[in-house]
Amino acid sequence: MTRYQPARHYLWFGIAAVVLAASSAWLGRSFRPAFVAAALSLLTAALLFLLALRPAVEIHEGYLSIGRRIIPWMDIRRVDRTGWISPLLVRITLYDDSRLALIYPGDLDSCNSLLRHLRRLSRDALIDGIPYRQYWGEVLASGGGRQQQLPPRYRILRPEDEAEVERLYQRLKTVGNLDQKNSTDEK
Repeated sequence: MTRYQPARHYLWFGIAAVVLAASSAWLGRSFRPAFVAAALSLLTAALLFLLALRPAVEIHEGYLSIGRRIIPWMDIRRVDRTGWISPLLVRITLYDDSRLALIYPGDLDSCNSLLRHLRRLSRDALIDGIPYRQYWGEVLASGGGRQQQLPPRYRILRPEDEAEVERLYQRLKTVGNLDQKNSTDEK
């Protein structure tokens, strides 16, 4: 089991936003436009506290647990990532076509790890619209009558260079060395 807790920095940023809202409201007594900054800071603090108080996400071998909700892996039909990485926002479609938005406010490494676990354990799902086996690069079992496809052969040398290498190889096989000098000159 792997447990993903919300990152603590959302709580601290929320507290900082409340302090900023209070100081802006105090400043608003003499300068009225500061009340706008206080309201925006309170709205930001509420959002940060909502993220900090999200339930933990647990990855088990047989199911995904989000707070008290348990979702078996075989019930997940589609895992779609949005553009949000931290906090992580993933759309999950279940077997009955109901949708669930998984919001995980963690640090970047935890978000990437959770996303990788979700993709790896959702074996019956489409991952960002691609079938599981194709997404992970697994080769489907070939039929009995089909030939095994050979991997493509890439050219490393130009044809002229290949001919030169072949000529040197043949000379090495017949003579025993590639040195242009006569071996008696060296002695």
